[in-house]
Amino acid sequence: MIAKGKNASELFPAVVKNVASKNIEIKKLVYVYLVRYAEEQQDLALLSISTFQRALKDPNQLIRASALRVLSSIRVPIIVPIMMLAIKEASADLSPYVRKNAAHAIQKLYSLDPEQKEMLIEVIEKLLKDKSTLVAGSVVMAFEEVCPDRIDLIHKNYRKLCNLLVDVEEWGQVVIIHVLTRYARTQFVSPWKEDDGLEDNEKNFYESDEEKADKRKRTYAMDPDHRLLIRNTKPLLQSRNAAVVMAVAQLYWHIAPKSEAGIISKSLVRLLRSNREVQYIVLQNIATMSIQRKGMFEPYLKSFYVRSTDPTMIKTLKLEILTNLANEANISTLLREFQTYVKSQDKQFAAATIQTIGRCATNILEVTDTCLNGLVCLLSNKDEIVVAESVVVIKKLLQMQPAHHGEIIKHMAKLLDSITVPVARASILWLIGENCERVPKIAPDVLRKMAKSFTSEDDLVKLQVLNLGAKLYLTNSKQTKLLTQYILNLGKYDQNYDIRDRTRFIRQLIVPNEKSGALSKYAKKIFLAQKPAPVLESPFKDRDHFQLGTLSHILNTKASGYLELSDWPEVAPDPSVRNVEVIELAKERTPSGKAKKENPPKKFYSESEEEEDSSDSSSDSESESGSESEEQDEEGDSSGDSSEDSSSESGSGSGSESTVNKRTAKRSSKTKEKGDSDDGEKENEKSETSESSSAESSSIEDSSSESESESESESKSRKATKEKERNTKQGRNPVTKDVSLLDLDDFNPVPTRVVRPSVPVLSPSLIADLEGLNLSTSSSVISVSTPVCVPVKTHELLHRMSGKGLAAHYLFSRQPCIFGSKMVSVQITLNNTTDRKIENIHIGEKKLPIGMEMHVFNPIESLEPEGSITVSVGIDFCDSTQTASFQLCTKDDCFNVNIQPPVGELLLPVTMSEKDFKKEQGMLTGMNETSAIIIVAPQNFTSSVILQKVVNVANVGAVPSGQDNIHRFAAKTVHSGSLMLVTVELKEGSTAQLIINTERTVIGSVLLRELKPVLSQG
Repeated sequence: MIAKGKNASELFPAVVKNVASKNIEIKKLVYVYLVRYAEEQQDLALLSISTFQRALKDPNQLIRASALRVLSSIRVPIIVPIMMLAIKEASADLSPYVRKNAAHAIQKLYSLDPEQKEMLIEVIEKLLKDKSTLVAGSVVMAFEEVCPDRIDLIHKNYRKLCNLLVDVEEWGQVVIIHVLTRYARTQFVSPWKEDDGLEDNEKNFYESDEEKADKRKRTYAMDPDHRLLIRNTKPLLQSRNAAVVMAVAQLYWHIAPKSEAGIISKSLVRLLRSNREVQYIVLQNIATMSIQRKGMFEPYLKSFYVRSTDPTMIKTLKLEILTNLANEANISTLLREFQTYVKSQDKQFAAATIQTIGRCATNILEVTDTCLNGLVCLLSNKDEIVVAESVVVIKKLLQMQPAHHGEIIKHMAKLLDSITVPVARASILWLIGENCERVPKIAPDVLRKMAKSFTSEDDLVKLQVLNLGAKLYLTNSKQTKLLTQYILNLGKYDQNYDIRDRTRFIRQLIVPNEKSGALSKYAKKIFLAQKPAPVLESPFKDRDHFQLGTLSHILNTKASGYLELSDWPEVAPDPSVRNVEVIELAKERTPSGKAKKENPPKKFYSESEEEEDSSDSSSDSESESGSESEEQDEEGDSSGDSSEDSSSESGSGSGSESTVNKRTAKRSSKTKEKGDSDDGEKENEKSETSESSSAESSSIEDSSSESESESESESKSRKATKEKERNTKQGRNPVTKDVSLLDLDDFNPVPTRVVRPSVPVLSPSLIADLEGLNLSTSSSVISVSTPVCVPVKTHELLHRMSGKGLAAHYLFSRQPCIFGSKMVSVQITLNNTTDRKIENIHIGEKKLPIGMEMHVFNPIESLEPEGSITVSVGIDFCDSTQTASFQLCTKDDCFNVNIQPPVGELLLPVTMSEKDFKKEQGMLTGMNETSAIIIVAPQNFTSSVILQKVVNVANVGAVPSGQDNIHRFAAKTVHSGSLMLVTVELKEGSTAQLIINTERTVIGSVLLRELKPVLSQG
């Protein structure tokens, strides 16, 4: 009956009689019933107190635990002493299940009688020393409820909690992680200080672990206990419980070095496959993270694309994240996504998308004009909500640069007759009022129309009509004086007191009379003052002061019971408090024999680290499969530790200890043999110095965390073998890589030319999605052609003074690159201006932006005095004008050099018919079109001059045109294969319209800027 939700309280007397039954199954059922109804029937429940007290000494642990649960559920102040006594006895019970229930009872007793706090803290302190994983989560929860400020209780048990964490039940893990996060913020210094200098653009995320450890060692020494917490929580990112993953993510966000926090992004994205409630929480946290550290989630951009099945709340959060992640490289793709979202049937979502486009336009100046043109196109949409939202966003964008957009304001004035949404009407009126001097003919007419419909307008619109009238009265009183007075008379008797007050205020301010105050002289300055442009910010910008994953963060307001994260201490508190207490705990748990006093706790705290190190090295040497196998090994090691600890606790401590010692000795001997056998290989490596130093620093760091719990001799031997093994491993890995790279270089590049052209067609970009329907027909018509013009202008790569006699120049050959279809071919000419040979000229370290690739030339053994040689390199610029930075090295020196491509060199010319050109151009309108009107010099009006000037700037192909005044050019981007269509239309009066249609709107805008001055000058 209870399970079905029916009220069974009337049967309470009959059920209570059976509490003394000898049948265990009946007794369990009675206890379940009593837990449910004891609070409602307190008087009857008190009659059976003696039975519960007897049951607390029952041989069956389930009966003892159930009796304690029922006793703590009877919320009567009279039995508080009995409950306190029962909890104390249960906390010392042999069964971990009973001790777990004692921890649960602590919270119930504290809520019943807070005066018992001091006695309950003593019980919590005792239970915190418990080694059972069953008890750990419950007692930490009791600690959170009763005395969350008593950090000193955690000192003694910090390492134990870290090591038990993997084996605690899931909800216990969540609580422990939150407590340890707060603990870490009070006990360790900030690991972010060294990251501020190193990680402006998240580059450390892509470095190897050894390099990161090396940098960290030079600038900041992490506390071994801090490292222990970060390392032991990492396996929990694979948990099936979303709350555990979220708890670990917030821990990494709040206490891990910024360079290591990147690993949480993959786990959080995995949670987006869960149900919508989990998605909502996870996306809110990602939205906050993505504001501060974009690089973490940029690789998973497509995971945040909106699905048609998503509810509105999920859609708007994904939009928020996409806006945060938008940058010059991906804005073209995102704007195409947004174009689809605007057509959604979900009107709230469509409106949010328009707001998002507005934010992108303000954040990325290169696409401001493109977004503005797209929003103007939306003004002709049939849907009123879309039009209204577009008007509001356009108003905000025009505030930034109003002088350039008089035509848009005129167009919006015409829409007043059709738009009925009050916010949109008010926005248009405000815009006209602010720019009334720029549209002197239209503004008075708009005021005349609004005066007719004033009485039927919304209050918001009426206020803006009053403002418009006041501004026109001050700037154009001849035409609008009577109109404004008429509107002021209407407003004087309006039903809304806000409008009546505004009317009186404006009348006194702008219409001079005897009673007018001193402010009347400044009316024009007041009404026509320069207004600051609105700042379109993320609603998640100020949420980062709340701890991630908490209710306060979701609500963006402090919830009751929320504990704020403290700031990092400037100087770390004394770490020895965690060492001393461990020894005391060992004495208390193992009172027999001196050896047992010292050894078991040392094994307990050092074994997980020791086994983890060994598992890391073994998994590294076995394969390159990476993080998954490592994390599984770590998880397995941790569970192994806890099982060994529990076995030693139950009485077989010495036996398990000797087994562990044998295993350790066996492992170290194997390691030593392996290190000795590989010494010869290690000495021959060129990169040994740098790699061994990074390995050394990481091994020092690992061993420092072990040194607190191991004997000195053991630590030294393990450190030596570990260092030797790591050096061997790192010395060996680069050899295999070098060999494979040499093998690849030895291959004839012809086969790669045959295979690569299929890549752009099969590229998983949105271009393929849009062009998929007509691929079969267009591929035969649109094909890459030879360049019309190859510029002979060279760019300086390295000056002979900077290069100590080595000079280098480069030019773009405009030929398809033999190293890969996505690469731009660059010819580098090297000159030796000295009187001696320059040996071993090669490309050294490459500092390329994310995604960019470079195929280097083969090393040049020597270059004779006054000699010259030309080599080719291939660079994949990813359709951007970002600089490719690398080192040009000789035998003795390395020089930092840069290659920055003009936007016209990122294209390949294509041939197509005029019909195909117009067809493709028709598909690339709206946000994919940028245009400008230019004044063309008279001598530039001939087709041959226009052709010469355009192809000099950009690698485009000429398209046949049936009209003399229209010149068309076509190309495609090297990396993505997106079409770039250029049209020059000559008009009357020495003007011409330059139009560029492309999906890559950023490249289109830059190309437009470069072509305008070239075509304008004589």
